[in-house]
Parts: sequence; structure tokens; C-alpha cells
Amino acid sequence: MTRLNELRLISRVAQMYHLEGRRQAEIAQHLRLSQATVSRMLKRAEAEDIVRTSVIPPVGTYSELEGALREKYDLPEAIVVECTEDRDGAIMARIGEAAAHLLEVTLAPGEIIGVSSWSQTIFKMVENIHPQKSAQAKYVVQTLGGMGDPSVQTHATQLTTRLARLTGAEPKLLSVQGVTSSREAKLLMQADPFVRETMDLFGSITLAIVGIGAVEPSELLARSGNIFSSRELADLAEAGAVGDISLRFFDKDGRPVKTPLDERVIGLPLEDLQRVDRVIALAGGAKKTDAIAGALRVGVIDTLVTDKFTAHRLVDQISRFI
Repeated sequence: MTRLNELRLISRVAQMYHLEGRRQAEIAQHLRLSQATVSRMLKRAEAEDIVRTSVIPPVGTYSELEGALREKYDLPEAIVVECTEDRDGAIMARIGEAAAHLLEVTLAPGEIIGVSSWSQTIFKMVENIHPQKSAQAKYVVQTLGGMGDPSVQTHATQLTTRLARLTGAEPKLLSVQGVTSSREAKLLMQADPFVRETMDLFGSITLAIVGIGAVEPSELLARSGNIFSSRELADLAEAGAVGDISLRFFDKDGRPVKTPLDERVIGLPLEDLQRVDRVIALAGGAKKTDAIAGALRVGVIDTLVTDKFTAHRLVDQISRFI
């Protein structure tokens, strides 16, 4: 009976603390115990399974799906957002909202943010960010060349400069083509002092925000002119590519797909992205499922923000490439 009497007192201490909201000092005085004894009893209450911690996720959140993504892909963090339609426009909007909140609450003072500028989902994120006053970034660095069709070029510039303004940072633009005509043209463009100044910051990026693309380019990227030809894209697919991060391609297992085309891209390489302290990827949609799965296996992504439909496919669907 001694143990039962002991557990009864422990239970009463736990009841007063957790259910009645009393402070430890008040409990100690009421029960004529020392405060140290009350503290020990509260720890014992957990050890004896008298007190159990329950986390009840709110409706519209998906903690089990997030946990399944973390486990399957060895992913540090996943954010799965509610979405009523499995449609690209709706998915991009919801992912953008969630990513904006994530950036606002986790932005550290003096961050150097690298941003992939040819992403409609990242643009949606920027649209939802509130101006930051306390934690302000130092630079926002464009990590993929943006010159192309003038009617679309403003997208990349606006995304970078607007994000910089909202985060109190200085924008660093990469005002060259994302895809050059040749390796020699790339070397010539990279020799420009202003281009060099931006690219020299790649090694100092502390937070990278990236999109994930399928081998078939998005409508925005296709209109920009910063793409490879149909024949070149077919060659990439034949080489095993399933997707890209800033036009750096990878296969279903996350291995980089290196072709001569890679030497024509002006932007942040996957090897440099690997060294960034925190990489947030924004992506969703049926057409990108295999690309996202491959990207997660590259091993550079720290947080994936996606929608519930894509998350289910990533966890449950057997890829057509396996």
C-alpha cells in the first residue's frame, strides 16, 4: 500500500498543477511539502504515466503526413498545407501563404537570402509577406540569371527587389541570361563586374528559397526564354533527369544529371546549395510529384512546403521511374 499512497499524492500534485493551474510554490504550501518535492513529484507523474501529453492537431493541419514525409525522405522539416483543389493555381496560392508565414517568423537579422527568381510559387510567397521591422535581412541575392523575354523579365526583377524591400535588405540582381548560348558566352558574361559581385555572394547565402521544376518547363519559364530546346530537354530526360532546382537537374535518386548543358547555366550550382545553412523548397502539383521526390533525395532541402494532395502522392504513390 505504500506505493499506492505515494502515487495517490503524486496524482493529487499533478491534478493541482495541470488541471487547477496552481503554481508549484502554492501547491507546496497547501500540501505542506517542499517545492523541491513538488517538482520531483511532477516529474514522477510523467514517468509513472499519470500525466500524458497529447497533441491534437487543428483541423486543416496534417501532422501525420508531415511526419511521414520526414521519415520517408529523411527530411528535417515538412509543412503540408490545406488545399481544396488539386489544381496548380490553388496549390501555388496556399503554399505561398504558408511559406510567407514561415519566413516571417524564422527570419534572422542579417540573413543573406538567395532566391530562385523564376518561380510562380515563390512570387506568391512574396505577395503574402508583411514588411519586416525587427528581423531584417542584409541582402536578397538572385540565384539564377534572369535576362530573357523583356515582357517576362520584370517578373524576376520584381520578385528579387520586392522581397528585398519587404525584408529590409539590399537586392543583388543577376542581370544576365539564365541559359547562355555557349560555355564561352557564359564565361564572358560572368566576367562582368556587376555579375561577379552578385555571384561572389553565393557562398555567403544563409537562407535559400527555391522552387522545384519538372523537366518540362513551367509556363513562366518557357515564356522567359531561359530554357533549353525541346531536343535538349529530351536528352536530359534520356539521361535520367526527373526535375531541377534552378535549372540544375537530378535523377529519381537525387543524383545530379551532368550534361554539357549544365555548363551554359548561370546560377547557383547544387554543390553550393548543399553548403547553405537552410534551404526552403516550395513545390506542389501532380506534374511535379516525381521531381519533388527526386529533389528531396538530393539531400539539400531542409524544409519542404507542399500541399496535401502532393504530400499524399509523395508518401503513397509508387513512382513510374521505380
